[in-house]
Amino acid sequence: MELSLWAWIGFCCFLVGMLALDLGVFHRKAHAVTFREAIAWSLVWISLALGFSWLLLVRSGSQPAMEFLTGYVIEKSLSVDNVFVFALIFAAMKVPKHCEHKVLFWGVFGALTMRVIMIFAGVALIERFHWLVHLFGAFLLIAAWRMIKGPDLSKPLAEHWVVRSCQRWFRVTDEFHEDRFVIRRDGKLWATPLLLVLIFVEWSDLVFAVDSIPAILAISKDPFIVFTSNAFAILGLRSLYFALSGLMEKFRFLKYGLAGVLGFVGVKMMIIDIAPIPVFASLSVVASIALLSIVASLLSPAPEPCPSEGL
Repeated sequence: MELSLWAWIGFCCFLVGMLALDLGVFHRKAHAVTFREAIAWSLVWISLALGFSWLLLVRSGSQPAMEFLTGYVIEKSLSVDNVFVFALIFAAMKVPKHCEHKVLFWGVFGALTMRVIMIFAGVALIERFHWLVHLFGAFLLIAAWRMIKGPDLSKPLAEHWVVRSCQRWFRVTDEFHEDRFVIRRDGKLWATPLLLVLIFVEWSDLVFAVDSIPAILAISKDPFIVFTSNAFAILGLRSLYFALSGLMEKFRFLKYGLAGVLGFVGVKMMIIDIAPIPVFASLSVVASIALLSIVASLLSPAPEPCPSEGL
């Protein structure tokens, strides 16, 4: 898809404007985001993504629009796993509820920057070394298996090497200071635990990007399509977190669905030279896998734990 530099500039201006509107107007004061507010913002971001796909359809035809929608559904589905990890981080670090939105806001800003670099690097590598497509496919199959196994929760988060490294590099206070990342004490700058949480969120998103970027490159090699679908999914990640963070235990089959999405995309990349799968078929399969895992979770909820009997 041929696009002028103005398309990139226009979309980047849109991102900056929405982020500024979000933090500067709607969330100027730190507060705990309610479920209703999170649902409303989720609908806003989904509507904007659908509107953007319509613009692509009018401007460039059905193929780019379908590639965008497929990539968006994949990234949106995989972002649910981010929600689970973010909930673990916030709970382990005892982040106050009114500070969570600010951490996720700057986490999104950093994620967008990292993914731009990774997208252009990935597209350039695949264009130069086509065999990497098959390697990425095998990597996604491994990622699918890791997702089924789930995260390793045997070690406390405070002992993770990211947190311990930050504590060696910075002077860190023992307590939170409202929603500030750094404070000045005795003429010296100190990091607050909230900065450690932000760094850990950025690191976890980098880990997720290693899985999600190859997945979407299986759908499109157009950097604009890959970046815009990533951007809309990431921008909606914060509202998705506040909407689902308290409901994650109800979707017990969701991780199998997400693993199925990664596995399908991995197979698609590995057989691309033998039997390429059309974009519409990919969209149908990915959406069906995600929807079936959600429906199965709702129809077969996890059994309630038995109340412990008194001595």
